[in-house]
Amino acid sequence: MASGLSAGEQAVTVLTGARVITPAGILDPGWVRVRGGLIAGVGRGRVEVHAEVAAAAAVPTEVVDLGGAWLVPGFIDLHVHGGGGHDVTASPADLAAAVAFHRAHGTTRTLVSLVTAPVARLAEQLGWIAALAAAGPGPGGHVVGAHLEGPFLAAARRGAQPAEHLRRPDRGVYAELAAAAAGTLQVVTVAPELPGAGDVVAAALADGVIAAVGHTDATYDQATDAFAAGMTLTTHLFNGMRPLHHREPGAAGAALDAGVVCELINDGVHVHPALLRFVAAQPDRLVLVTDAVDAAGVGDGDYRLGGQPVRVRGGEARLAADGALAGSTLTMDAAVRRAVRAGLPIETAVAAAATTPARVLGLRGSCGAIEPGLAADLVVLDADLAVTGVLAGGRWAGAGPPGTG
Repeated sequence: MASGLSAGEQAVTVLTGARVITPAGILDPGWVRVRGGLIAGVGRGRVEVHAEVAAAAAVPTEVVDLGGAWLVPGFIDLHVHGGGGHDVTASPADLAAAVAFHRAHGTTRTLVSLVTAPVARLAEQLGWIAALAAAGPGPGGHVVGAHLEGPFLAAARRGAQPAEHLRRPDRGVYAELAAAAAGTLQVVTVAPELPGAGDVVAAALADGVIAAVGHTDATYDQATDAFAAGMTLTTHLFNGMRPLHHREPGAAGAALDAGVVCELINDGVHVHPALLRFVAAQPDRLVLVTDAVDAAGVGDGDYRLGGQPVRVRGGEARLAADGALAGSTLTMDAAVRRAVRAGLPIETAVAAAATTPARVLGLRGSCGAIEPGLAADLVVLDADLAVTGVLAGGRWAGAGPPGTG
């Protein structure tokens, strides 16, 4: 092992004594070697590198014995509005702080979601996201782009989206917003039954932007046609759409039938665990998301979302005006924990939090799994699946590596 560490000049981190989740299965025990921000090697068994050997290595070498902890790929959240007391639409500083909050909970890459707002305001917020994405990975987090959750949504299924700012799908408005995003717009949610939706979807697909079905009153047939036309994602499945009915399955039934990728908010409030298990039975279709608002990590109290008063009680976020669910207080580590406790194998839960979202965003060749050559975005989880360490781009976030044991 010492000879393997001597090549090159970049510092090396060796993580050993872990239960490593890889696409090929669980290595128990397993080890991962990190160099230059990338995963340089993965293997089964233990790597014994004593302190004196590490000190004598040709390059700086850090050896961390994880003492049987889980080592999983960094989580990728496709849907988040805030956290740690920070709303991503409040200011660039709040946006960065919300991303940093979620990094501490294992989210190493974030797709920032924007609620419906005036077009000029959305354009401004897209500019903030573009600037943070252009900055690349940093100590506070890694933003991979923007998700426009509005304004092209059905009023009847708007949920917590401000009704006064909803718009019919308009290709010109879409183009204005896409330009403001400066190439960082990754997802746009559209209610496909609305007039003009087809034009917006076509423009998005031409730009390489993912078109998601959501906040929609579409029938099964309308949603099926939308998926056939190239919409490949469902925004928080079951929420913001017709209930799944045996005679009219609606957009939810169409999504499951079409086999498209489905976001799911696994907070114990938005979706019953039985439906989590049902969706997870379709391989590579489940994506765990938080849909988190600023109250995540803060606690009960009074907040705002899209300018609307929100009350958080018992961890549930609801609009003060009508009681509609207004995002969640979830973090990705909690979503994974809940999924495992609901009966999903840990490999399935981790894939839904990391590998599948990486594939959705076209990042599977650079992150989302523990494989040689991919980014060293890694999360250490204890026996209770609580985060004890986050390695992002090969650097420890926060206090550094977890204690050995």
